[in-house]
Parts: sequence; C-alpha cells; structure tokens
Amino acid sequence: MSTLLRLLGVFGLLSVLAVGGGLAVLPEMKDRTVNQYHWVTADEFVDFYSLGQMAPGPNMVMVALIGYKVAGLGGAIAVLVPFFLPASVLTFGANRLWHRLSAWPWRESIRRGLAPVTVGLMTAGVISIGKVAIDAPGTVVLAVVVTVILLTTRVNPALLILGSAIVGWALLR
Repeated sequence: MSTLLRLLGVFGLLSVLAVGGGLAVLPEMKDRTVNQYHWVTADEFVDFYSLGQMAPGPNMVMVALIGYKVAGLGGAIAVLVPFFLPASVLTFGANRLWHRLSAWPWRESIRRGLAPVTVGLMTAGVISIGKVAIDAPGTVVLAVVVTVILLTTRVNPALLILGSAIVGWALLR
C-alpha cells in the first residue's frame, strides 16, 4: 500500500474516533505514527503537538506536520482532509439531530453519559503526551509549575507553552 493511502486510512479512522476532540485520539495517533508505522519519533510527536497548541486555529493541525514529514506537501494534504472533513460532517449532522430532538427525554441522559467518556479520552491523551514529555526531574518540576499556574490563574496557555519552551531550552538541554 502506498504511503499516501496509508496516511489517508490512518487519519480518516482517527477522525471518526475523535469523540471529544483531537486530544481524545492522541494515544491512538501516537501508537500508529510512532510505534506502528515509525513515521515520527516520540520526541517529534510531542514537538508537533506543542507546535499545534501554539498555532492559531485547530490544535490538531499538528497532523499536517506529520503528513508533511512523511510525504511532503502531498502528505500534509493527505492527512488534513481525512482528519478534518469526516469529523466536521459528523459534527454537523449530530448537531442538527441534537436540536431536532430537543424535547426527547433521553437527550439529557445521553449528554450526561458522554461527558465522563470525553473526559476519560482527553485524560488518556494527556497521559500519552506526558509519558514522553515528562522524562526527567526538571520536566516534572516544569509540568507541576505549569499545572499550578493553569489551575490558579487566568494566564493564556500559549504563553505558558512559550515560556516552558524557553525554560526547557535554557535549563534542560
């Protein structure tokens, strides 16, 4: 199978599994791109994720970086379209159905049941990134400091990512 077709398949599947957002499929994306196909290293995956967090627009634009690394511009396009289009179409359809069923008695039960699933999937994504990114005492301290700042202040997370990059470059080389 050609590389572009494999990229289409992997990211198309991840798209429809992304219940709760892109972070929900991060562990599976990491497994496929790092462990199964060896398209990127674990460190590159974390770097691409961090860049995606800093870039304007959807934070999962990181998939374009993976596609570009694997197969150039064609690879970037080959992952962007299948990753964003199916999820967008499903979201549009689900939203229309959700509004149509506004008086349905089961609607609130479904919403309440999906909330913990979404939180669980997002937590798995955070743990997946953390296993690679937090690998030394200095990174543990940095992660704790950033977490405390996020939970106690209203600082823009992009500033924390940028500040952490500078601290990492200066102290953790």
